[in-house]
Amino acid sequence: MSDEYECAAKSKLKLKNDYGIKKKKKKSKDKDKQKQKEALQRNAEADKADKCQRNFIIKHESTEQRIFTKAELAFKQQQEKIRNKRILEKATTTHKQRVEKFNEHLDTLTEHFDIPKVSWTK
Repeated sequence: MSDEYECAAKSKLKLKNDYGIKKKKKKSKDKDKQKQKEALQRNAEADKADKCQRNFIIKHESTEQRIFTKAELAFKQQQEKIRNKRILEKATTTHKQRVEKFNEHLDTLTEHFDIPKVSWTK
C-alpha cells in the first residue's frame, strides 16, 4: 500500500490566493491605549468646533436658495404650462361629455379590440 502513495505530495496544499496574504504583526496594547486617548481628545476638540460651524451653516442654508440653470427653468416652466392646460381641459368638460367622448373613441376601434363573451353554459 505504501507504494501507491509514494508520488503523492506530503506538504501543505498551496492555493493561489495564499501568496499575497501576509500575517499582521501584533501591536502592543500600551501604544494603542495612548493613541486612543489622544484621538478622543482631538475628537472632543473637533466636535466643539464642528458644533459652532454646523449652527452657522444651518442658519445660512435656510436663507439660501438653489440657483437653477436656464435649461432647468425652461423645463419647469414648460411642465407648469402643460399641467395647467390639462387641468383647464378637465375642468371645462363635464362628466357626461367625457363619457360621450370615451364612447366615441371606443366606436372608432375595430372589433379586434372587443372583449370576447365568455359563457360557461355554451
